[in-house]
Amino acid sequence: MTTLVAFAETIEQWPLAVAIAESRYAFPLIEGAHLIGLSIAVGLLFITDLRLAGVVLKRLPAMQVLHQLRPWVLGGFVTIFITGGLLFLAGASTLVTSAVFAWKLLFILLAGINAAYFEFVIAKKTEMRDGQAVLPAAAKFAAIASLSLWTVVIVCGRLIPYLS
Repeated sequence: MTTLVAFAETIEQWPLAVAIAESRYAFPLIEGAHLIGLSIAVGLLFITDLRLAGVVLKRLPAMQVLHQLRPWVLGGFVTIFITGGLLFLAGASTLVTSAVFAWKLLFILLAGINAAYFEFVIAKKTEMRDGQAVLPAAAKFAAIASLSLWTVVIVCGRLIPYLS
């Protein structure tokens, strides 16, 4: 752990990290962009997941909803990961010692695995491509898992300032 903390302290000394940490406006602007990206990505992902779970937009084929929202969801996630990385630079030594940050990263990893499994296995099945109103149980399970995992990621993210 000492090596990780030492590496994190080195990261905090990078010019970009110092600029973000010491600027009156940089950190809040980056955090604002992070929250906007989060709203776009996870908000639209929730709509997609709720469709896959059969809760909303039942008359629209699930894959149509997925294809139309996917570019916006991915754009939001790109924003989240870039801004999250920048925010990490400014407080790396605090974050690497935070249990809640470790949990957040674990749940992001699990959500990513869930999304990859959905995209590369479940979405390739014929039932998904045929536009059937009733989707396979695996699609519903993946949607519920996604909703749950991203909710926990957001909760962990909000707890970082309070539990670190």
